[in-house]
Amino acid sequence: MKKRLPKSIDSIELPLDLRISFKKVMDTYDKYTSQEYKNHPYHLAANEMKSRYDGIAEFKDGFSDVNIIEDNRELVNILLEPLFPEVLMDNEIKVACIPFSFTSIRFTNRFEKILENAGEDFELQVRNFNDDHLYIHACVFILNAIYGYHIDLHRPFFFDIPDQRTGTMKHYRVAFNADFSEIIPTEGVRKITEEDYKRLLDSFDDIELWKEMFPPKSYTFKGFGIMNLFDVTVDDSISSVQKNLLKANPNGFKDLQADLANFYGIKDIKMGFSVFELGKDRNGNHEIKLKKSQSLILDVNNFEGCDKTFCSYIGKRVFEDHESVAISDTEKYGEQTKGGLLYQKFKEKDVGSIIFIPIKTKNNNDLAVLEIASPRPYELNSINKSKLIDIIEVFESAVERFSDEFKNVIEATIQEHYTAIHPTVKWRFYDAVTTCLKDTPNDHSHKDLTDLEEIVFKDVYPLFGQSDITGSSIARNNAIQKDLSKQLNLAIEVIHAASEETELPIYNELEFRVEQYLNKVKVGLNAGDEIGILDFLRQDIYPVFNHLKSQSPKVAKWVSVYMEHIDPELHVVYDQRKKYEDSVFLLNEKLANFIDERQDEAQEMFPHYFERYKTDGVEYNMYIGQSLVKNKSFDDVYLYNLRLWQLQLMCEMENVAHMARHEMEDDLQVASLILVHSNPLAIKFRMDEKKFDVDGAYNIRYEIIKKRIDKANIKGTNNRLTIPGKIAIVYSQDKDAREYTKYITYLQSKNLLGEMERLDIEDLQGVTGLKALRVDVIYNDNFDPSKKLDLNELINGIEI
Repeated sequence: MKKRLPKSIDSIELPLDLRISFKKVMDTYDKYTSQEYKNHPYHLAANEMKSRYDGIAEFKDGFSDVNIIEDNRELVNILLEPLFPEVLMDNEIKVACIPFSFTSIRFTNRFEKILENAGEDFELQVRNFNDDHLYIHACVFILNAIYGYHIDLHRPFFFDIPDQRTGTMKHYRVAFNADFSEIIPTEGVRKITEEDYKRLLDSFDDIELWKEMFPPKSYTFKGFGIMNLFDVTVDDSISSVQKNLLKANPNGFKDLQADLANFYGIKDIKMGFSVFELGKDRNGNHEIKLKKSQSLILDVNNFEGCDKTFCSYIGKRVFEDHESVAISDTEKYGEQTKGGLLYQKFKEKDVGSIIFIPIKTKNNNDLAVLEIASPRPYELNSINKSKLIDIIEVFESAVERFSDEFKNVIEATIQEHYTAIHPTVKWRFYDAVTTCLKDTPNDHSHKDLTDLEEIVFKDVYPLFGQSDITGSSIARNNAIQKDLSKQLNLAIEVIHAASEETELPIYNELEFRVEQYLNKVKVGLNAGDEIGILDFLRQDIYPVFNHLKSQSPKVAKWVSVYMEHIDPELHVVYDQRKKYEDSVFLLNEKLANFIDERQDEAQEMFPHYFERYKTDGVEYNMYIGQSLVKNKSFDDVYLYNLRLWQLQLMCEMENVAHMARHEMEDDLQVASLILVHSNPLAIKFRMDEKKFDVDGAYNIRYEIIKKRIDKANIKGTNNRLTIPGKIAIVYSQDKDAREYTKYITYLQSKNLLGEMERLDIEDLQGVTGLKALRVDVIYNDNFDPSKKLDLNELINGIEI
């Protein structure tokens, strides 16, 4: 095959000087020319062959110019005829070639056809072998052949050869026969010693050492080799299917489809799957729900149900008997089912033949249905369906894994978004569940969970803080007023335009009523006012607008202007409210993200329980104490440290909120509060609410203070305790004031806090005697929210 020969015999660097030689074949012919074999059938043919090649010295001595083969093509073919018998030329996949460079000398007809189908530019390359690996393999070849060191480096060689007719990739395993070759050391070549050999055994990846021991072309390869190729496409595809099913691969579905294309030899094969939940309805009837779908023919959002989609035959075979079904001709199926819904979906998706493979999971009621489809009829059928028997078990394992992973994802999502257990206290829940289940050796699923012990942490110190958006209710109402005023003014413009076109008393009456509502909005909104106005517009105004649009182009234009300002989903003017809500969202996100990042640092000081909530601003609870940790010793110094950390955190959160004012459309500010509670209390996990709460009647007072303190006034005034630009620290015992005064003094030295006030707080319902320290925040225009706290400096700070 001429087009394969121009590839240079020296196209890759090797320790071998590659020389094509037919000496060993010619020696066999020479043997049969002797008189000893004069009666042998090969005698005359051998003499004829000898007379032909005797004049070509290169055939025996060796050559590297591949053009010599083409110049003597007929003789080369006859010379190698015993190795390429005519009766096997169309069956065997075989080639005479030079190893490592894969320079080809002669092919069987079948191999030549395979290469022609691969394309003009295709060149044979060994799968997963680079140039360094080939060099080392050649060195090992020399060690075995010349020095007798038997190193096992036998790796199967594979060629991946495309078939352009089918658009698929064929895979071939190679068996190499080197009987027609020899290796000869060049003059002065370095002899490999026992010590060298042992060194090489420990240095497979050291290509420079191998090249030092076996310099390029330091040995001569003389002869050729025979490669036999075996089509292992099916085996390789099965192996690849198994690998893609069993590993986590973001492109796994696409790769699996490519594997099946090679497996079946159908380049445009398609694959899909659906997961159904098999159960029963309230009446005890069988019920099948589509849970998840990446189907070729089904839409999880518009699924009509199995009874309507599948005919009774497929429904019974797939969903009841769990047996595979092949439809080899969807047109014929359409005739048999009188053009049912499934046939319509086949037509819509251009499916000519299809196989449905049900896979039942062992651990739950899920049934996965795999779909393999071709656009042409009869390419998939009941016969080649049986080929899947070798990989169906792997599909079952994959579905089991998928089902478990899906369940785990659901549970993890619930834990993360609804009932997350803080890592600090997770050990306590594990202990409780382990205790509950330890007397149930086998089936834990039916264990009575009422046996779970209560989760209570005693003698923990609470820390509470909040950064509350000031005047949020007023700001929200102002935004609503502005949007409603704009909407009513737009409505007046439409009615006024209609009055100019046609003077009807009804227009004056409608305009009067709209203006009444507008005046009411300007005075102030009461509960229910917004709903009343929107009902008025929907019932009395919009029907008139719909009529006016068809009566006058001028009025229709004003109606269009009105509608352009209306939010299409909320059906109201939503300009100012959107600015306000976007500003609240931005501020909340910045504060929440900031405190979450800082919490990682705080946990390093000493593990403690933490929970955060978003309201109009951010509030959070922390608890610290010995009972919360399992393998650490608690000391009061960690409480003091966490309190100082909290106060510095509040200074930084104030700076975060201050910087955010430049990004918000509405100028929002926060008022910061810290509640100090010196006496330890107990917290209990409420199973019904899936959250922690204080435990005991005495401790309830702490929760009452938390809920009421941010609305409290300074005693004897109407002035709110919490105001922008200041941090209020609420306490009830003088020792708390002394402690926090030290922290404030320290942070004043760091230029984070300014002047401090001592205040009495008005009596709250059920709570009296509260006091507060209120201190100015010093805003830093160069504040860097990404800069981490110096924990050592913070710890040392409490010793001042």
